[in-house]
Amino acid sequence: MNEQEIEYIKRYSKKDEIEKNLKKLEEGLPVQYIVGNVDFYGRIFKVNENVLIPRFETEELVYKTIQYIKKLSNQTISILDLGTGSGCIAITLKKELSNAQVTAVDLSEVALLVAHENAKQNDAEVTFVHSDMLKNVTGKFDVIISNPPYIAKTDEVDEKVLKYEPHMALFAEDEGLYFYREILKEAHKFLNEQFIIAFEIGEAQGERLLELANQYFAECNISLEKDMQGRNRFLFILKLDK
Repeated sequence: MNEQEIEYIKRYSKKDEIEKNLKKLEEGLPVQYIVGNVDFYGRIFKVNENVLIPRFETEELVYKTIQYIKKLSNQTISILDLGTGSGCIAITLKKELSNAQVTAVDLSEVALLVAHENAKQNDAEVTFVHSDMLKNVTGKFDVIISNPPYIAKTDEVDEKVLKYEPHMALFAEDEGLYFYREILKEAHKFLNEQFIIAFEIGEAQGERLLELANQYFAECNISLEKDMQGRNRFLFILKLDK
């Protein structure tokens, strides 16, 4: 429990709930779940224990992806967000890009309920699809973006994260690489001639994911990029006009 979390409780709690919520914070419940929201990219998003709490790294993923999208010449940009959770990526891209058409996918029906509420709250027109990644998806896209579950089941995880956040959104088979592999081996079917694939990744997964990306997209510009802490946290696969 730190001063920033205490201030967040005071700011977003009703007066008669502050003491009760401070007690929950002391017991270890994440502050975002206590107050029921999180600030992401300057907007307020509802969160509960059915969705992952958005992190700063995911804001960086959105920012970096927007910079690449600006290099596309299309009048309309079609975006597919895989594993949308709270909808923060999809909704933010829709709000930041006036020419974006955004489709967001999740396997969890309860997560999609949260995402729907966030789209309504933020006045964002996003199409939501209940699907196990690409299985129920149709159409072609300029951008595929994903922050999939990527923690290996053998990895150490912060106790608070392990206790409260949805395991479905955290863990993946194949040493955390399962969903990246599933997306990459099917992605060509869903991409337009020019495209961007944008991933948030675990900081120790970079080299293995570069190999995987080269297996399926050897003809593309593939880049491993760092977050503000200097850690490898993003993978971009680009096929753009020169």
